[in-house]
Amino acid sequence: MRSIWNGAISFGLVSIPIKLVNATENHSISFRQIHKEDGGRIRYRKVCELEEREVSSAEIGKAYEDSDGSMIPITDEDLASLPLPTAKTIEIVAFVPAASIDPLQMDASYYLSANGVPAAKPYTLLREALKRSEKVAIAKYALRGRERLGMLRVVDDVIAMHGLLWPDEIRAPEGVAPEAPVSVRDAELDLADALMDTLGSVDLKTLHDDYREAVEELIAAKASGGTVVEQGPAERGGGKVLDLMSALESSVRAAKESRGEEGEGEDTGGDAQVTELPRRKQAARKTAAKSTGTAKKTQAAKKTTAKKAATAKKSSAAKKTTGAKKTAPARNRRSSA
Repeated sequence: MRSIWNGAISFGLVSIPIKLVNATENHSISFRQIHKEDGGRIRYRKVCELEEREVSSAEIGKAYEDSDGSMIPITDEDLASLPLPTAKTIEIVAFVPAASIDPLQMDASYYLSANGVPAAKPYTLLREALKRSEKVAIAKYALRGRERLGMLRVVDDVIAMHGLLWPDEIRAPEGVAPEAPVSVRDAELDLADALMDTLGSVDLKTLHDDYREAVEELIAAKASGGTVVEQGPAERGGGKVLDLMSALESSVRAAKESRGEEGEGEDTGGDAQVTELPRRKQAARKTAAKSTGTAKKTQAAKKTTAKKAATAKKSSAAKKTTGAKKTAPARNRRSSA
C-alpha cells in the first residue's frame, strides 16, 4: 500500500518512524457530466473574474474572504512560518478508555506502518502497551495543511489511527428529539425486544452494496449493447404508522419467516402470534410453581388410577377362583353317577 504521509510517533521521549497508509477505500461509482445532445464532456475551467480569462494552476494562490467580501491573500510561506510542532509528528498526549470516545467524533481511518528496521522495536512496544492497558492513545498530528486530532488503537498486529473531529466540531442535538412527550407501553417494548431477538446478529462481512452491483450490471449491459432489464421501484416504508403494535407484530412475523423459523403447517395468516418476553422474575416463579403443581397433581392421579386398576384385577381374579371351586364338585358328582 502506498503511504500518504511520512513522519514519527512521539511517545514521550521515544520516537517511532512511521508511514501513514489509508485503511479504507471508496468503491462508489463516479459519473462524468456530458452534453446530452452530442455526448461531449463537460469540464470546469478556472477563470479569473477580473480578467475573464482561464488561468493555470501556477497562477492560483490562497486567500481568506473577510466578512465584507474583501480577499486577504495567504501564501504558503505565511503558513510555513506558523509554529506547528505536529507538522511531521503524531504527538501522543494521553491514554484513555476506548469507551470515552464518542463515535460521532470518528473520521477517516489509517494504518500506521513501522518505517524501517530500527522502528520495529519501539513500534511493537507501543502496540503491546496499548493491548495490555486496553486503552487508546489520543494524539495530535498535521495533515493537508491543518492540525488534527487522532485516536490510536490496535487492529490485529497493526496500530491504526482514526482521525477525530475536534470537540467544537460536534453539533449539539438540540431540536432533534420529538418535542411532545411520548410514553411507551411495556407491551410495545416487549415486542420491540422480540423483534431485536428475532433479527439477531449479522456478520458484517456478508453485507454488500446492492445498489452499486445494480449500477455495474446496468453499465455492463449498456456497454455490450444488450437489453437493460427494468426493475420496479423499491418498496418504501414511509408514511404514518397508525397501529404501532400491529406493525411490530408484523415485523416479528416477517423476520421469523425470512429466517425460516415458521413451523410446518403453522398458520401464518391473520395477526402475528408473538410470545411476549417475561417482564418480572416473580412472573417466572409463579409460572414455574404452577407447572410444578400441575405435574404433582398429574402424578398423583396416575398413581390413583394404577391402584384402582390393580384392585379391579385382584377382584376379578378372586371371582374366577371362587367360580372354579364351585364348578369342580359338580363335575365330580356327575362322574360318580
